[in-house]
Amino acid sequence: MLLRALRRDPAQEYLLYIPRAGVPGAPVMVYVHGIKRKATEQANAFVPLCESRGIVLVVPLFTAEMHADYQRLGRKGRGVRADRALNRCLEEVAALTGADVAQSHLLGFSGGAQFAHRYVMAHPHRVTNAVIVAAGWYTFPDPRERFPYGIRSVRTLPGVSFNPEQFLRVPIHVLVGEQDVGTSNVRRTARCDRQQGTTRLERARNWVAAMRSAVAAYGLEPCVTLGEVAGVDHSFVSFCKRGRFIERAGDALFGPVDDGPGDVAPADVSNVVSVTRAG
Repeated sequence: MLLRALRRDPAQEYLLYIPRAGVPGAPVMVYVHGIKRKATEQANAFVPLCESRGIVLVVPLFTAEMHADYQRLGRKGRGVRADRALNRCLEEVAALTGADVAQSHLLGFSGGAQFAHRYVMAHPHRVTNAVIVAAGWYTFPDPRERFPYGIRSVRTLPGVSFNPEQFLRVPIHVLVGEQDVGTSNVRRTARCDRQQGTTRLERARNWVAAMRSAVAAYGLEPCVTLGEVAGVDHSFVSFCKRGRFIERAGDALFGPVDDGPGDVAPADVSNVVSVTRAG
């Protein structure tokens, strides 16, 4: 696993994993960490998947100092634009490895899931598909509500306009634990609760329902699905150990694989793949 500083902006760092199998033209999976920023530990869990399927892994590092608002893409006056930082990371990875970054496979957990679904809405042409895991709250496909509650454009996010006929075509699989019903670290305001519910489980259900209704209103094919994972609360480790997180994500993003020696090994989140700084 390489820790790289972006050449165009050395303050922006990202993790890069390159599988031993050939890289030119390889698909790219982007993983986005949550607000606890355990990016290295969590990225390690995806190494067996990336190695077995020949996937290049890119993990942007969104620090509290630079990216206080990364979950909402980085609105003006609230830190660096996180969506643009990811785009620059992907451009560099393409130049370095020859991997195919035209459309990436996007995966986010918790706060990273907030970023991921909003990135899909803002940049649908850059995403093949996405897996959204245990987001605290969502941007609904409602043109009457200003971003980040809805898709009405705001001056604090210049250059972004939301086109439902485009982002509703991107396959999105939402995962949430059936026991993720606590309210710790969940945005609780009267407006948010009224629109979305009070727990991550309830909010995931309501957002998927809203997205499906929007898909139907535009006469598009349904491509937003929901998976409620038994025995799992809001824990990355629990998701991996009891919720088959890595296998679920791999199947949703890249399709299922046949049983056999090429299957992905169980994720071990107790050890961290050594990180080498690359300049």
